[in-house]
Amino acid sequence: MNLKNYKTVICTAAAVALLGAAVFCGYKIYSHYQQIDEQTEAFVEIAEVVENAEPEEETPKDMPVSEGEDILAKYKELYLRNEDMAGWIAIDGTTVNYPVMQSKNNPNFYLKHNFEKQYSDLGVPYIQEDCDILTGDNLIIYGHHIKGGRMFGALEDYKSKSFYEKHKTIQFDTLTEQGRYEVIAVFKTVAYSPQGYRYYDFVDAENEEEFNAYVGKCKELALYDTGVTAEYGDKLIALSTCEYSAPNGRLVVVAKKVN
Repeated sequence: MNLKNYKTVICTAAAVALLGAAVFCGYKIYSHYQQIDEQTEAFVEIAEVVENAEPEEETPKDMPVSEGEDILAKYKELYLRNEDMAGWIAIDGTTVNYPVMQSKNNPNFYLKHNFEKQYSDLGVPYIQEDCDILTGDNLIIYGHHIKGGRMFGALEDYKSKSFYEKHKTIQFDTLTEQGRYEVIAVFKTVAYSPQGYRYYDFVDAENEEEFNAYVGKCKELALYDTGVTAEYGDKLIALSTCEYSAPNGRLVVVAKKVN
């Protein structure tokens, strides 16, 4: 084989390899977005289960309640499908309308698994494993930042105070109690870095000083002043998602429970 033919063979092989790589990458991208669309539709169907549930029947005060019967009627069917379900989160005017999970013995499981415990790039919003849903001072809830305002990508809008002004409250229900939360601060930070704020370390306040320090730091980092704060004894949630203006960036929305 002369040099010219050898070069032709090499170039042809390289072109075929590049084409194969491009096709493979294209397939992976297509598969990724197809899965996102499928999982998004699955969440719509899950939400319909809640919306179509039979209304709650009032239990006479003198009637004993059996174990498990105190679960709100609209969440019973989903809880029976997956007992890792811990609650439900919704924000009016956004796509946020999802079950919330917790797997204490398998942290971050729902980062890459769907409600049916199958692999998923969307995952399901979930509560940090060391948070106590019933007694904890602060429930940290994680969710993926997906383009198009899907999952916790919708929290991106909270960077704007005008958006906050129209969406000041978040609905977060446990399985047994409905809850409304008022946003007190929205901030950006970086995770796993000395330069960032380790908001995920605050779960329970040992005293009033510790609680106030957490709230004060959130307010200090806030992108704007909401005019709302929290006092020792209030119950908090912190919604956490990725924020792409910095490596390991995080966007956090902190809210307090209101009666």
